[in-house]
This record gives sequence, structure tokens and C-alpha cells, in this order.
Amino acid sequence: MSMLTPPGMGGKYRITGDKYPRMRRTGGRRKLVLAATGGVLALGLVGWGTFQLVDVFTGGSTATAAGGRNCPAPATSASPAKATSLPAPGRIKVNVLNATERSGLAKQTADALKKRGFAIGEVGNATEEYDKKVKGTVLLLGAADAVDGAFPVLATQVGGAKQKVEAPVKGEPAKADAAEAEGEADEADEAAKGPRKPNEVDLIIGDGFKKLAPEAAATGALKALNAPKPSPSPTAAGRC
Repeated sequence: MSMLTPPGMGGKYRITGDKYPRMRRTGGRRKLVLAATGGVLALGLVGWGTFQLVDVFTGGSTATAAGGRNCPAPATSASPAKATSLPAPGRIKVNVLNATERSGLAKQTADALKKRGFAIGEVGNATEEYDKKVKGTVLLLGAADAVDGAFPVLATQVGGAKQKVEAPVKGEPAKADAAEAEGEADEADEAAKGPRKPNEVDLIIGDGFKKLAPEAAATGALKALNAPKPSPSPTAAGRC
């Protein structure tokens, strides 16, 4: 019986050939998996540590300008503001001019504005420059100072009012008083008309005008216009 014959075979079977089965050690693959996992964890720890060092030496991406980290934005609080200085209706002189084909509209509107406290100046038809050329409700014509004064006050009385700043006219003859008609008429013709006053506004009625805004609504809009509006101001933030 050959030495390669397994015991118990009784020499009945014999191994022939030059190739024999090789026995592998158990647990080798497990060690490879553990080694690979450990390497990945080690690389992760090294990367995380590097990021932390960079964050420490650069001050952190979330650091605020004051040197704090993860500090909330400064809170804002409303501080009382002064009321806008707008002229009262009685200080605004309104020239009511009709640019439509409907007669009597200028006088009717002027009477309504007078009851609401406005000072009324000239009442009549619009000049040729604007006659039958205003398609909206009204056109407010005045000096540049009226943009932040008389215009918004008068606009509370009628919706859809458009505004136009009138350039100062030079060389336009001034009207002479009756007392100066005899001796000073020539000098009055040569005098230049002065600039329009800030509180003098032409209200030119257009084709889209129906009537003034309801008095209650206009009064409420005027109060809201004069009410002071609080302005936000940042408050000091504590250290964090």
C-alpha cells in the first residue's frame, strides 16, 4: 500500500497523476476586508483632522466680522421717524383748468376742493398746449419743489393723477395791476414772470376724470401720507 493511499482504503484505491489538491488557510479573505476597511477609516480621520486644522487657522468660514463664530445677524428694531413736512391743503393754491369738452367741470371741481380746505386760484379752460390733450384723469403741473410737497397732497383727492414739472418761463410778460395801467404799463410788459411758487399747482382736468375721490377716502389718504413711518435700525449684538 502506498503512502499516498488514504487510510481505510485498504489499498483498493490509489492516487495517480502529478496534481494534488492544495489546502488554503481559512480567514485570509476576512483579514483583507478588515485591512481595507481600516485603511478607509484612517484616510477619513486624516482628512477630517486636516479640515479642522484649516478651520482653526483660517478663523472658520462661518466666523463673523467681529470674530465670533456662528453668530446670528444683528436684529433690527424700528426707530421712530419724523413726520414728513408736507404743506396743509390751505397752503396749496390750486388753479383748476378744464381740458375737456364738458362745460362747468372746472368750477364744479374747484368748489369741491375749496370745501376740502384747498385755496383756489384761477378757474377756467386749459391753455392750447393742454386743451383736449389730457387723456387721463388729471394732470398736476407745478414747480420742481411741488414733487415732494403739493403734488402728493393734491393727489390724495383724485385717483390716477399724473405729475409734470414745469420749467421756469423767462421773458413772459407779467400782468399789470389796474392802478399801474396808465403810467407803468410799458414796464410791466417788459418784466419777466417769476418762477412758479412751490405750493401753486395747476390741476388740469382730463378726459378720464369723473369726480374727485370720496371725501372720507381722501381724508384717510392724507392722514396716512402725513403719518411718520418708522425706519429700521440695527441693534447691537452681543458676543457669541
